[in-house]
Amino acid sequence: MLVFPVSLDLANRPVLLVGAGKIALRKAGQLLDAGATIVVIAPEVHPGFEALPVSIQRRVFAAGDTAGFRLIVTATGNSVVDQQIFDEAEASGIWVNSADDPARCSFILPAIHRQGPISIAVSTGGASPAMASWLRAEIASLVGPEFAELVDELSGERAEIKATGASTEDIDWRPIIEAKLRERGLSPFGKREGTSQ
Repeated sequence: MLVFPVSLDLANRPVLLVGAGKIALRKAGQLLDAGATIVVIAPEVHPGFEALPVSIQRRVFAAGDTAGFRLIVTATGNSVVDQQIFDEAEASGIWVNSADDPARCSFILPAIHRQGPISIAVSTGGASPAMASWLRAEIASLVGPEFAELVDELSGERAEIKATGASTEDIDWRPIIEAKLRERGLSPFGKREGTSQ
């Protein structure tokens, strides 16, 4: 399946998380990292949720619970409940992801590596989450904190150019970035100069 990759701005946007086990806890952490406001619905809740800034409703999912949410993630392990949530969300035009259940997803979650403002997402279209995770780990070994620092520097340079009224769209940034990487002792592929790492 070919997917259209996007980066969603979830800051202060309401997200429904149905289920509250270990998988849901991991999803909650990812959503909170993106700034989402989360409501959790589940009859049983993993203790780890108690430390999170989420609203917890200890009960089973009920018809109408999807109303008012921009995004829904389910991790119930119950295909009947997930189907009910998916159908309701689809009817309302709400994007929904059902953990490890591609048939009940209107979007899939890629494997993500974050380094400061950098987010690198790897997806196999839901075919092999294990391969996506492996690739993410390989990429993570190449993209260290120096890259986040470089983003900040480039952001400043971009702002200076835009302040003059010029466009940054026509600039070939590749040689600029590669030169800055070399200044930091990094090759364009994230490896330390003179090392095999």
